[in-house]
Amino acid sequence: MTTTTESPITTLTRQRALLQMEYAYEKEEFQRLTEATGVERKVQRGMAWYPLAMGRAYHNSLDQYVVELTRTAHTDEDHLFEPGKPVCFFSEDASGDLHGTGGMLHYFRFVAQVAFVEADRMVVALPTPDAAEQLRSAYRLGVQLYLDEQTYRLMFEALDAVIAAKSGRLAELREMFHSTLPVGKFTFAPVRFPWLNASQQAAVNEVLWAKDVAVVHGPPGTGKTTTLVEAIYETLRRETQVMVCAQSNMAVDWIAEKLVQRGVSVMRIGNPTRVTDTMLAHTYERRFESHPLYQDLWAARRAIRDLYASRSGSHEARHQKIARLRDRVADMEYTINEALFADTKVIACTLAGSANRVLDGRRFGTLFIDEAAQALEAACWIAIRKAHRVVLAGDHRQLPPTIKCPEAARQGLDRTLMQAIVEQKPRAVSLLRVQYRMCESIMQFPNREFYGGQLEAAPEVKYRGILDWDTAIEWTDTATATPPPPDTPPAAGANAAHGGAAAGPDYAERASGLSRVNPEEARLTLATLRRYFERIGRDRIEQENIDVGIISPYKGQVQLLRHLLKADRWWKPFRSRITVNTVDGFQGQERDVIVISLVRSNDDGDIGFLRDLRRMNVAITRARMKLILIGDRATLCRHPFYRRLADYVDETY
Repeated sequence: MTTTTESPITTLTRQRALLQMEYAYEKEEFQRLTEATGVERKVQRGMAWYPLAMGRAYHNSLDQYVVELTRTAHTDEDHLFEPGKPVCFFSEDASGDLHGTGGMLHYFRFVAQVAFVEADRMVVALPTPDAAEQLRSAYRLGVQLYLDEQTYRLMFEALDAVIAAKSGRLAELREMFHSTLPVGKFTFAPVRFPWLNASQQAAVNEVLWAKDVAVVHGPPGTGKTTTLVEAIYETLRRETQVMVCAQSNMAVDWIAEKLVQRGVSVMRIGNPTRVTDTMLAHTYERRFESHPLYQDLWAARRAIRDLYASRSGSHEARHQKIARLRDRVADMEYTINEALFADTKVIACTLAGSANRVLDGRRFGTLFIDEAAQALEAACWIAIRKAHRVVLAGDHRQLPPTIKCPEAARQGLDRTLMQAIVEQKPRAVSLLRVQYRMCESIMQFPNREFYGGQLEAAPEVKYRGILDWDTAIEWTDTATATPPPPDTPPAAGANAAHGGAAAGPDYAERASGLSRVNPEEARLTLATLRRYFERIGRDRIEQENIDVGIISPYKGQVQLLRHLLKADRWWKPFRSRITVNTVDGFQGQERDVIVISLVRSNDDGDIGFLRDLRRMNVAITRARMKLILIGDRATLCRHPFYRRLADYVDETY
């Protein structure tokens, strides 16, 4: 771990070595999965679509040659495809079946990139038009995620630049962030924002006063996005343009939409994960296409392609025409870009997206990084290289960055820049203290465990609930639970020998691929929720639009719960109101009722990655009015955190 006596360069050099370890691990894992994992398993893990139907191919507004793809099977499977991620294609020969077994797989020798994805449709940018012809000739076509070496390259380049900086603002920020140097502040009078609470107002003013860095620490439900939007809006009264980044496309889209609603001119660089009607008009591509010069530019690009394909006239004459057209294209592209940036107040992109070629040479007075606690430090430096000062927003008590190499994580790769600044620069941190999501009974446990008791529930949510004489939080212990009713569908893979009412269900967990499942606990989870729904009543659920989230830390359990929910006709009227997902999938969301299936049940007290308490903080704090935990207390309560949680539930009950 980093120490305060260690030099900033040493700290960053260690981060680079750990990042190299992570890169090597991921590369080796990717190679192993590609060679040893069958297509069906890849599809189940969300890293492949197979089989595919290929649609039209065309040049988009950025002159990329793209192809439309639709998956024709496994449409209910989750997937990990996102805009910007690299992919590779494969085909199977005629000897195989549609499950990807029996036939030989053949990988195409080019890498493509996801341009857009929604539900079962994807648009992929190909390296050349010839690649599309290769795909059309495939017998059965599939696509899988490829190792994202580009993002690693950008992170290594950023770290190398920061480590090598001898002077200038980059070197100053490096020394500031990783030392005990005091942060600089302006001293003008505070600005009043009567529509914000006191801690939100203080946070916005701290952002305005910061000369180097400010941190907005926003625990669940405290209005972090509202505060950040206000800080950006007020900063734009003092600066002509700012950059707003986040680790994920989803987080960038969310804050960009809020800024657009506030009337701020936003240009979204990169392709949003979900292109809403609100954001579509603000993407770089759409604004580029809307410029008056675009039709002339398109015509010039097409003329260049036609000249390359033409055989008429002399080679020299064609070459001269192409050269003149290329100059004209470059001039028009420059004119359009300058016009777009001149009309824009906020440049919004992912951290990796800040290296987009359209941002080359541009600098920003202030960089805002949302969800900074989920971003690797190396990724943050990609964007920081373009900024004079930095504002970080997030919650380091919630989800950490995704690290695949256990050893790299153990040695500190998951230690974020936000954590370092929070620990070394407490004067730069503003904690948002009033939360507007959870009733007080649900809030108090995470408040005590993660936030030092500093949070308070807003008056309008403090005592709210769904039923009279209800408890806001309860734990159904599988060891003493009432068994599910006989009409509950059996869980796939459940042990029939233990399914009888006399013997009682067997709540033991078991392995399922790389995940874990607890079939009888899954049945109990839905049975418990059903009993609660019956207490509320269908009419009231519909009239008050009560929504539910079912969370499990394990993807295998999530898939099993979805299957059971779909198989039981009793849930048909309510399915649109129920979301089943992992903890990571619920980050940033909230529901009236949250049910958590904890899965782990064994004689050894082994709880696996449930030891990562930040994930449990996320799971617990998604609930507005009702939180139901399902799990084996005997296994879980060997860990002090879960023992304290069980004691708190008993006290509340």
